[in-house]
Formats: sequence, C-alpha cells, structure tokens
Amino acid sequence: MSANIRPAGVLDTDYAQDIALNRTRTDKLISNGLLVLLLLVPLFSIEGPLGLSIIPQSWIGLIMRIAIFVIAVQGLNILIGYTGQISLGHAAFMAVGAYSAAFMARELGFSFWVALPVAALFTGLIGLIFGLPSLRVKGFYLAMATLAAQFIIPWLLRYPLEPYTNGSRPLDVPFPTLGPLSFASENAMFYIVVPMAVLLMLAARNIMRTRVGRAFISIRDNDLAAELLGINVFTYKLQAFFLSALYAGIAGVLLAYNDNSLSLDKFTLRLSIEFLAMLVIGGAGFPLGPLFGVSFVVLLTQDIIPARIVPVLGQWLPGLLPFIDPINIASSLSPLLFGSILVVFLILNPRGLAYRWEIFKIAWKIRPYSH
Repeated sequence: MSANIRPAGVLDTDYAQDIALNRTRTDKLISNGLLVLLLLVPLFSIEGPLGLSIIPQSWIGLIMRIAIFVIAVQGLNILIGYTGQISLGHAAFMAVGAYSAAFMARELGFSFWVALPVAALFTGLIGLIFGLPSLRVKGFYLAMATLAAQFIIPWLLRYPLEPYTNGSRPLDVPFPTLGPLSFASENAMFYIVVPMAVLLMLAARNIMRTRVGRAFISIRDNDLAAELLGINVFTYKLQAFFLSALYAGIAGVLLAYNDNSLSLDKFTLRLSIEFLAMLVIGGAGFPLGPLFGVSFVVLLTQDIIPARIVPVLGQWLPGLLPFIDPINIASSLSPLLFGSILVVFLILNPRGLAYRWEIFKIAWKIRPYSH
C-alpha cells in the first residue's frame, strides 16, 4: 500500500526498481539497519561472547518466541488474510511439524537441517487433507471442519502414536548441530530462529506478488468472480492450506528444538485462538500484520504490560464490584484485560495495527500534504 507511494521526484527508471520491495535508498538503509541491529542483540547479553549485560537475557528468549509465532501466524495470514479461508486448527499443524521432526531426529538419526524441511513438507500434506472440505463449504462451516484437526491430531499423537510421541509425557528433543558447531545455547539458537523468521516473512510477501498470490486475493475478494475468470478456485484453496500448514510446521520444529522438549499441552485450542487474535490485532492481509499482532499479544501475555496494569485494576475493581469476591476478580484480570483489548481492536481498529502503520507511512511520505 505505502510502497506504491513515494516522495515527489522519486521515480522508477527500470523494471527492477519498480518491483523492488524497498524502492528508495532510505528504505533499504532502514530495513538493512534494523536487521543488523536485531542480529547484534545477543552479543550484548550476559551470555554473549562479549559478556556484556546491556540487554537482559530474558529479551533473547522473548524475541525468539515472537519470531517463532510470527512464522506460524504468517502461515495463518496466507490462509485467512490473503485467501479468505478460516482455520481453527493451526496449533495442531504446529504439533505435526514438531513431533515429526522429533521422531526423525530421535528414531531415524536425521539432523536438524534435514528434519526441518521434511517435517515442514509433511505438515503441508496434512494441511491438504484438512483443506479438502473447502471444496464444498466456506465461512463458519469451514471453521468447524478445520476445528476437527485441533481434536483429531492431538488425539492421534496422544494415543495411537504414543510409542513414538511419548503420549502425554514430555518428549526430549536433541540440540541442533552443524558440523563442530552446537546450537545448545539460547543465543546460538537465536541465529537460526530469527533469520528463518525474516526469510519466511519475505517469502510470504513475495508469494503474494506472484500469479498464485494474485489468485489467492481474487478468491478472497470474490470466489465466484475468480472462477468465472478462469481461476481454479479449489486448487488455489488447497495451495493456501498447504502453505499455511507448511509455515505452521516450520514454527513447530523451531519451537521443539528451541525448548528441547515437547508436550501436547503446548498445542491446545487456546493457542489456535490466540493465533487468530494475533492476526486480527496485527492486521489480516498485511505483510507486517503477523509481526505487529504477535509482538503485541506476547508482550501483553508475558506479564510485561499486565505487571503494570493488573495491580491498578486489582485495587480499583473490588470497590466498583463489591458483590464479587476479590479473589475471583484477581484471578480473572489477565484474561479480562486480553479480551477487552481484543474487543476494542475489533470495534475501533478492525483492520489492525499494520493498517495504521501503512496510513502513517503514507502521511509521512506526502507531508506536508497529509490530507
């Protein structure tokens, strides 16, 4: 949106410049500079090679968690934001990727670098199976069909496949290695997870500029008109389900290797709903929507923001609601805060944070004529 608007006097001189993601030198410097700064973060932590404590070590784990969830929500963005097909089983697809990679590493001796793409492709094929109902149903009915994945897949992993998945008990996952290099530390895993998230975000953005991406968007806007124009709607819907599940599988693999253990409690229906909330808050259909949504929700649920807001509400609400036990109020403040913020976003900013970011960039580029 804002990429198509540039300051006065900035013109394209060739086709390569016209299709570039960053069309001006300033945009390139800002993008590359932010990436370099992000990659330098572990060097300034206490466990970094420099032994500095400028950046808290907890920030490293927080950034990695955001990066893993961004990959998963980016897959959901391809399915919902660009193709208009809703899914409530995204966490289950993460479980498929995580457990299949763990099986290949533990039982077959595959390295992380082989298990990652194989598990991602396998998860994509599982996504195709649960995408088959999109031929006949859409909207609420498709949501119910994908919700089945959230119950069927964990059940299969817990009972029929218990000899390979350890069932309800935690499953250890080995550390990634690359020759003599070991990624056993959190700072080392940072340089796998974060670059992977950046590359997959760029890949998703470029997919939307291809023939396939244009077909996704046309199906989202009007699937009947897209079919009349010669687009094979069912084929492209299946491709969207495949890509969405593939992204979820990659996120699951990275989560498994990052935590070095697996448990089915990590891939619940609540996580699938949180992914959907992240996409709504961030902005469905925008390349940066998953990044904004995941960052906001993770910061909101990791007791960073609630630690400052919840105590204030805990002192104020008991006086306002004297007919409710103060203990019950205190235990429900965090979910109440999360739900209230989601409702506010749906009412006041239904297109998400990424949409507001695009409006801000456009206003900045055409200043002082911002109206």
